[in-house]
Amino acid sequence: MQDVADFIKRTDPRALSVSFSRGEDPTTSLDRDINRFIFERLPRTGEGWLSEDDEDDLNRLCASRVWVVDPIDGTREFIEGCPEWCVSIGLVKDNEAIAGGVLNPSTGEMFWGSRETGLRTSGPVNIRDHGDDRTGLPRLLVSRREHQQGKWQAFDRPDVAVMPLGSIAYRLARVAAGLADATCTFETRHEWDVAGGVALLMSAGGRALGPDGAPIRFNQETPRLLSLFAFSGSCSPLLPELCGLYEDTSTMRSTV
Repeated sequence: MQDVADFIKRTDPRALSVSFSRGEDPTTSLDRDINRFIFERLPRTGEGWLSEDDEDDLNRLCASRVWVVDPIDGTREFIEGCPEWCVSIGLVKDNEAIAGGVLNPSTGEMFWGSRETGLRTSGPVNIRDHGDDRTGLPRLLVSRREHQQGKWQAFDRPDVAVMPLGSIAYRLARVAAGLADATCTFETRHEWDVAGGVALLMSAGGRALGPDGAPIRFNQETPRLLSLFAFSGSCSPLLPELCGLYEDTSTMRSTV
């Protein structure tokens, strides 16, 4: 991930261009530049590729190993100058995320690891509170945009600290590093949004599950996830219950 960080530092912000696609979602020239930089260095012969910034090549379904990449997860935060956007890279083998890396270029935080090596970090990743002073409570990281829209009011309770944070890849990485206890989303996400973060979570002994309680499987023909529940290895049992993992999530969806 360090070479990606160095590449971003060398880019000229004055040359940045912004466009909108995919239902008015923003994308930038930096998304495309990072995507090309990673693609030129990672996939080997026989390995598949799935990226937000490339047309989906379904030949990846025949590959045992697939790189799943989001050049900028949290493009809106990046455009708005909010330091909560990330580069996310995941390596999937036989439908499981086995290795990954998440880089926050704004803060210098870097998270990488695999099931063989465990989780490693560099940069100021020991910062736990991110502006929240409710120490000692289980911490649930949620989408900043969803939080601003009031979608998490039903989770406002005295025994849980609900903390908004931009990129879902960043939220997953911080949960993996033990800087928060859980994150979840009830909105549709793509595999490239979460593959790197899920790999980190698995590296650190956490778990990432779908609405049916089953582990997330990647490299699907339609690379979308209806919802995601992710918990650190030391997560309080309160948070899985609160997220409705053992209940009917349709009720939870109606309140979120």
